[in-house]
Amino acid sequence: MLNMDFSETVAIQTLDQDWVASPAAGVWRKPLAREDAERGHATSIVKYEAGAAFSAHGHPKGEEILVLQGVFSDESGDYPAGTYFRNPEGFSHAPYSKEGCVILVKLHQFQAQDRAHVCIDTRSALGAQPGVCKQLLLHQFGAEKVEMIRCVADSDLDLSNAKDGLEIYLISGCLTEGNKVYFAGQWLRKAAGGDGIYRASAGSLIWVKSNHLSAPL
Repeated sequence: MLNMDFSETVAIQTLDQDWVASPAAGVWRKPLAREDAERGHATSIVKYEAGAAFSAHGHPKGEEILVLQGVFSDESGDYPAGTYFRNPEGFSHAPYSKEGCVILVKLHQFQAQDRAHVCIDTRSALGAQPGVCKQLLLHQFGAEKVEMIRCVADSDLDLSNAKDGLEIYLISGCLTEGNKVYFAGQWLRKAAGGDGIYRASAGSLIWVKSNHLSAPL
């Protein structure tokens, strides 16, 4: 097991991690949290080399993906950087990438009654949001919430409503929490948001998930 004690704070600069080979040729991973080698709860950064593919498979308790670079594809379509989607249990696909891609992947983490299939182009959707700190709701089920935040100017973010888990992936920019400074590529998971005040620099793009660590699966 890796980082499966959800009461502990985990902070990983993913850009400093080495890639680890997956069972599929040309597909590499940076494990962030993992219940078992090839099954169960997992959060990873995954890289597909150009032309790499996985055989058809399903995902018990769901699959959640954010495309970070390149174009991720399966038989349902092509998904460029900025695409967020959720494939519930029962969905099967054979993913591949013609040109290569990097994705943030979360497996086996859907609540039992959460059956929504979601696909959002976050780049265009964020552009339509008002204000200098644009917040886009990607998914909500009960108290669990997934958002994308883009700050076009230095902004304060209040994440104190994350009482049952806070997870952040910093795609670009800089995020400050007290005397701690996080840069692009940082993955952060905490049991709760605490006082929850963060300072995001202009140009920050942040994926945030909250109130999901103690939710029944």
